[in-house]
Amino acid sequence: MRLDGKVAVITGGGSGFGQSAAVRFAEEGARIVVVDWDRVGAEATAKLVADAGFGAELVIGDVAAANVATEAVERAIACFGGLDVLVNNAGIVRGAADTWEADDEVWDLVLSVNLRSVFVCTRAAVPQMIERGGGSVVNTASIAASCCVGGTAYAAAKGGMISYTRHVARELASRSVRVNCVSPGFMHSPMTTGEREGLDPEAQQEQLRKFGRGVPMQHVGSELDIANAMLYLASDESAYVTGQEIVVDGDYLVR
Repeated sequence: MRLDGKVAVITGGGSGFGQSAAVRFAEEGARIVVVDWDRVGAEATAKLVADAGFGAELVIGDVAAANVATEAVERAIACFGGLDVLVNNAGIVRGAADTWEADDEVWDLVLSVNLRSVFVCTRAAVPQMIERGGGSVVNTASIAASCCVGGTAYAAAKGGMISYTRHVARELASRSVRVNCVSPGFMHSPMTTGEREGLDPEAQQEQLRKFGRGVPMQHVGSELDIANAMLYLASDESAYVTGQEIVVDGDYLVR
């Protein structure tokens, strides 16, 4: 198995890409710590992880808070003996409110969840990875960093994440800690369907069809597409890959 014996902390693991990655990692032998502010979603992920292989530990709280990041790392060490992989996946959008004139509350919230969380969780995790002899940090960025989709605060956060990824990768390369990111395009996930904004199932399907028509491959991607990209970066198959952005978007950026 590709992650046999490895321990992974996954933020935003209660839904979407985080949930899919947690299950996919568990299928490949990893022990999982799920971090999310939604207990119901995190518990649902834990059940899926248990069905796939091993039980998951849960940390419920704000991933942008330093104490929550520390708790997640400490839980990985206490329950599973160490930490090998950190997936910084937690993210939110605020739709029409997230424009160039967003108010302070929206701007700060989006930047906190999408970017500050990457900083505090990476800061907490890296010393343990170094002590263990190496590790992998995988950040969930977005094509919004490179083209005008999503909101202004969201795009700014994801652009910052890509830059952070490159700089930290350079700093840690000699310490055997790799840092990369995956940039999803339009995917079939709760963030894209409009489920979180209250769209009914029929409206969600129409939204996905609309997004799909704008993609050269003529359909949106799946959560599994992202989970598999994360799996590659988490595994030893990418042992010589660091500081990179893997774009998974059905050719949207180069259409």
